Order: sequence, then C-alpha cells, then structure tokens
Amino acid sequence: MQQLPADFIHNMRQQLGEAEAERLFVALDSPSPVSVRINGDKWHGGNWGEAIAWSEYGRYLDSRPQFTTDIPFAAGAYYVQEAGSQFIDHILRSEGIRSGKILDMCAAPGGKSTLYASTVGNRGLVVANEYVRNRANILADNIRKWGLGNVVVTNNDPSHIAAFEGWFDVVAVDAPCSGEGMFRKDEVARTEWSANNVEICTARQKTILTEAWKSLKAGGLFIYSTCTYNTTEDEGILEWMAAEWGDEICPSAEITLPEGCDAERVKVSHFQGFKFFPHRVASEGFFVAVARKSSNISVRAVTPKSRKKIMTDAPKEAVKELSRWIADGNNIRFAVVAESYYAYPADYYEEIKALAHNLTVIYSGVEMGQIFKGKLKPEWSLSQSVWYNKSVVPVAELDTESALDYLRKKDIPAALFEEGINLVTSDNYPLGFVKRIGNRVNNTYPNSLKINNL
Repeated sequence: MQQLPADFIHNMRQQLGEAEAERLFVALDSPSPVSVRINGDKWHGGNWGEAIAWSEYGRYLDSRPQFTTDIPFAAGAYYVQEAGSQFIDHILRSEGIRSGKILDMCAAPGGKSTLYASTVGNRGLVVANEYVRNRANILADNIRKWGLGNVVVTNNDPSHIAAFEGWFDVVAVDAPCSGEGMFRKDEVARTEWSANNVEICTARQKTILTEAWKSLKAGGLFIYSTCTYNTTEDEGILEWMAAEWGDEICPSAEITLPEGCDAERVKVSHFQGFKFFPHRVASEGFFVAVARKSSNISVRAVTPKSRKKIMTDAPKEAVKELSRWIADGNNIRFAVVAESYYAYPADYYEEIKALAHNLTVIYSGVEMGQIFKGKLKPEWSLSQSVWYNKSVVPVAELDTESALDYLRKKDIPAALFEEGINLVTSDNYPLGFVKRIGNRVNNTYPNSLKINNL
C-alpha cells in the first residue's frame, strides 16, 4: 500500500495528538470492514450479516462477496455502502423525516440517494443531482436498479438547481472533498491527496453550499457531509456557514449516538457534527453535520417558469395498456418523454414536470418503454420497479449459472422461455426481460450493466 502523505500525517498528529493519530495510521493500513444496505422493498433473503446500530437496513458482512456476480446485488436488493455514511439514516429517523422533497446535490454514485428514496418511499420525492455527466449516468443506472420510482436524476450545475428556491424539505450536500476517508481502501486517494487540493476542495464546497442553501425551505433540514478528516473541510466549513448565514440557521433535534457508535461529536454554532474515524468505528472515514434553516425567516417557494417542454401526458388509449403493467394499489401517472412512456408517483407529478421543463433530467420515475400497435415493448427499468405487475408476461426462473449468462448477455437456450416477452428471474429476483422468437432469444439487459470478464 502506498505510504500515507507526509502532510496528512503531520496534520493528523496536530489534530488528534500523537497517540491517537498513530492508532488512525495503523487502522488505515488494516483491512476494511464490508458493509451493505438492504433495499427493504426488494430483499427477501432473510437475516443477513450483523446489524449496523445506526442504520435500519445496514449490515456488516463477515467477508466480501463477489458483488458483481451476486444475483440480489444485480437485482437492486442491496447497495454496497460504507457503514459511516449510513449514519444519515439515523439522522433522518431522529428528525422524523419520512416524507417530503429531498435534494441530494452531489449524488453520484447513488448510495445516499437510494437511502433517501427508501426513507420517503411513495410519500416523497428525491432529486439526485450530479454535475459530472459520466458519473450522472452511473447514478441513473443505480437509481433504475433500486426501483422505487421516486427519484429524478439531474445533471446540472448547483446554480441551476438553486432556481427552485425554498423548494425542498431536506437539502443534502455530500461535497466533493480531498478523500482522506478513502485512504484505507483506495490507494489512488493517497497518491492524489495534497494540502493544495484540500484548499481547492474547500473553495468548491463553499460555492456548492451557497447555491444549495437557496433551495431549502424555511424550517427545512440541511445536511453537510464529506469523506475526509481534516478540520478545514469539516469544522472549518461549518464555521464558514455559520458566519455566512447567521440567524438563518437554527438547531435540529438533538441526535444521540446509538450504543456501539464511537463517532466523535462536533459542535459548531447550531450545527451538530459527527466524525467517523476507522480506529474508533468499523467504517471508512466520514463526517456529517446537520442543522435547520430557521422557520422565522421569509422564504417563498419558487417554481421557475418552464424553459422547454419535455413531458406530455400519456393519451387515454396508452394509459389503458400501461396500467396493465403496474401492480394494483399504486397511485401512478403516465407521460411520454422522447417517444418512450414513463410512470410517475401521482402525488409529485407536477413537481417532476417542473423539474423536467427547467433542468437537464437524464432519468426520472420508471421508464416503461414504447408502445407498438397498442402493445408495450417493456424497458429493463420496468422489470426493476417495485410497481411492476409480475403477472403480465411469463416468468422464466433461471438457475444461477443461466442467470449469470443472461447478465453477461451470452446466448441462452430458447427452451428456457415461452414464446414472446418473458420476465427473467433468479432466486425470485427480477433481472430483466427477454423476447423469444422461435429459436432466437433477444436479451434486452442494458450494455452499461453487463458483466464483463467474470
């Protein structure tokens, strides 16, 4: 493993003291714990791993599976996420957040966005924004796989999101940072770190936070997080926010540390902060702080006027066909976007339309597919949706090896399927669709998710 940067060693000795810094350095050269977060709307594998005390669906695993070839992982039944970053679940539960609109400003690859989506379910909406386009595409794939249909993935500069002033009940900024918290598991993070990069990150963080704050409603919850240890990007940023916004900030509810969580508590002005060091908590490095925007200030929710028209309500004849594919009990609206049909939570349909007509939305709701001669040609994302009606087409349950061949987009014997469209499952987890035409099988699994060389 690459040596720790000399400036980092010096900084940590000053910040933690000689003895505790040495404990941190030893931990950073030790094996990383393995942690995941289960998708409560999909998982049916029973008890698995050891519960993470501060995360409702978080689990520690004894060993690291081959995630790429694990069927439940391919089906979005769990997400691989550091235990420390799952502390946000504890914050949301402590605050009683179970509904409303949440903005995840720096969202890729999607760990926290999927957590927020599970938190609010069909009672809320998550806007997951990522500025870097290729990272936004990865984020969109993970949102499709999670399958809850309550997320809008955007690819915008934070200043564009800020046009939705006072819009969100929760605004979260998992800021780009110097990445010291990844030193144990990512050797590149060690080689790329520099004291100068810390200063560059700090300037970027302030720019993003300035825009993010505008989108939070009066009384709304603000969450700031990094995967770094230094006080410049953590406590220093909180001090800057306190000076910048002053009386606009007020305390959130008191958050207690669960038994078994030895995170360091940080208090800066009205912010409650929590710092996870790997020599104290079974996790990689993480920092998170929370406060509220005062309900005593005047913040008017602003929905910008539409700049373009992207979504069109689905015609009645299409709605009848689309509705067949959705399980009963879901309050859904349908729309056409670029010749493909999408399903959306009805309670947030107008909000989603406003976002689509003002921002660069690369995915939202559930893409269902195109209609030809009155019949839907389903998209893969529909198979991953918790709204999907499994009785519409035949279900082909494959053994593990055949399922992996499907995920690799290899040839699969036609005899395994009925004629026409089939839902592919393995261990009762939906993986996608195929269409059998005689002895030919058309595998529609996305190329972006295809398993290669395994």
